[in-house]
Amino acid sequence: MFEDVQFNTVLLGGGLIGLSSLILFACNGRIAGICGMAFSLMATRLQRNIWRMVFLVGLVLGSLAYHAVSGSPFPQGPDTSLPLLIIGGLLVGFGTSMGNGCTSGHGIAGISRFSKRSIVATLVFMISAIITVFIFKHVLGVAI
Repeated sequence: MFEDVQFNTVLLGGGLIGLSSLILFACNGRIAGICGMAFSLMATRLQRNIWRMVFLVGLVLGSLAYHAVSGSPFPQGPDTSLPLLIIGGLLVGFGTSMGNGCTSGHGIAGISRFSKRSIVATLVFMISAIITVFIFKHVLGVAI
């Protein structure tokens, strides 16, 4: 029973992410790349950031609304050390910059537009993640 609810929740959440990405592109002509939005908040004037702030706040409020309505508990936060979290965040930021986009921009918006660059980038993201988990879990014995 729980697995069905969890699957339906993931399916609904994925559909809503795709719908919000479609609406953003249709109404604003912009790609829903979350990292790009966050980076741009720091680099552009407030007037040009209203739509970015609304979209990012909507992501947070959508999650809060889901937990409030469903009564499901919030996910447990990471129990990793703060320096490791900072290093991980910097590496993700570097990879996002190097790849000209993040998983949301390439994986959701790019693939849906049949962008060859986004398809390749998403494959690289996924293969890198699989290799990283394999190395940490099976070679180094670190629980992830």
